[in-house]
Amino acid sequence: MKRLAYCSPVNPLPSGISDYSEELLPYLGRFAEITLFVPDSASPSNRDLKRWIEIRPMDDLPRLNSTRPFDAILYHIGNSPVHAQIYEHAQRLPGIVVLHEWVLHHFKLWYAATRRGKVDCYLREMAERYGERGAAVARRMARGQFPDDAFVMPLAEDVIDRAVGLIGHSHYVVERARGWRPHLPSVVVPMGVPLPRLIEVRTARRALDLPVDVPIWASFGHINPYKRMEPALRAFRRFREWEPDARYILVGSVSPTYDLRGLIRRLGLADAVEVTGYVSAAAFRSYVAAADICLNLRYPTAGETSASLLRLLGAGKPTLVSAVGALDELPQAVCCKVDPGSAEGDQILSYTRLLQLAPMLGDRLGRGARQFVAEQHSLDRAAQGYLDFLAELYGWESVAPQRAPLWQMEEEVVPALGQPPGGAAVPTLQDAPAPPSPELPRPMLDLARDAGSALAELGQRAEDRALADAASAIADLMGADEPAEDRPMR
Repeated sequence: MKRLAYCSPVNPLPSGISDYSEELLPYLGRFAEITLFVPDSASPSNRDLKRWIEIRPMDDLPRLNSTRPFDAILYHIGNSPVHAQIYEHAQRLPGIVVLHEWVLHHFKLWYAATRRGKVDCYLREMAERYGERGAAVARRMARGQFPDDAFVMPLAEDVIDRAVGLIGHSHYVVERARGWRPHLPSVVVPMGVPLPRLIEVRTARRALDLPVDVPIWASFGHINPYKRMEPALRAFRRFREWEPDARYILVGSVSPTYDLRGLIRRLGLADAVEVTGYVSAAAFRSYVAAADICLNLRYPTAGETSASLLRLLGAGKPTLVSAVGALDELPQAVCCKVDPGSAEGDQILSYTRLLQLAPMLGDRLGRGARQFVAEQHSLDRAAQGYLDFLAELYGWESVAPQRAPLWQMEEEVVPALGQPPGGAAVPTLQDAPAPPSPELPRPMLDLARDAGSALAELGQRAEDRALADAASAIADLMGADEPAEDRPMR
């Protein structure tokens, strides 16, 4: 078997790439012998990693590679300080870069200020690469301001310059890398995620002490000014004119520079919006299960592929995403796309009202989303994509798997869920048949008009019977001749 050096953060280092690597490695291990190189400050917490994979500190890489060269070296690079040591070694000992997002700007500023101790290095690089505009942005960034222009100045060029090859999870990232270095071998490998077991909504809500019979929105992941919280919260406030008991749960840590609670208070939503802070992976899955509608919005974008979004889609949840960057590459039939801009709040409201009025549409959308993740974003498919690219790049003869996954990625059940009386299994929807489509409520003409382009995106492929049914329901909405009237949404 080929020998791979795999350089990445792992838990407990705070990075989504830590979770990503721990999920991918057992499947990549089907094809190759792997040595995992981690930042020196990290002591991996995953017992399966320590049992099945050789783990070394990053600084051991040059010595071990010189003694017995690896067949390939993989460097996972993201826009986070935990990648500093990996970035340094990728500059000194070139290998395959797995670029998780196009914009490394915030990491490079942090690196210049802390690892080099000289912000002047960052200021000089910005001026050399992007001219006077870059110099102006750099001066603002160095003063603690974060202008949107930073997102069009990625500072990923030196990473691409030193790479032997490049793997990205979206065309957005790979095409921009090719624009900088056209002849660099590169490939899009879809991000792999475990397909979650589906917990029944009422079961999850009871475990989390949430009301069972009210509409619940949820957003997931680290919250900062780019996650579009203000337009989402304003749309939610309008949504509550029809559903005054509705709840919105924000699951994840909050940037210390973002006054989220102040925004919630100013909008008069303190009684309806819950901010959980960081939660465990098991609790994350329960909050996903408890939600009616999920939002995964971001603008400007760093070009990242959102693992949390794929988990929402894999859980079969109707989800709103921003129509930008890598997110815009998702098929229209698996999510609702929202355009950032002046109509953003109106689109959010139109989608959520429609999905709440016609739950059959959300069911169809969620089932299509789960099927998409199962087919296109499986861990097996992701691992095969890595090895196919390496085999082509290095001329290897065979890339067939040599063994079973090193360990199985089994979803936890949230401890709070426990077991129902009598020891029966926690109810899930994994093998449940499709529910009968409920009768569609007679809608209001103003809803159809407000939805606009949003309506057209909910059913696309005529050959897909489920989506054809959804499209037919939308046609009923658009053709309704009843006058507008207020009615409950559940």
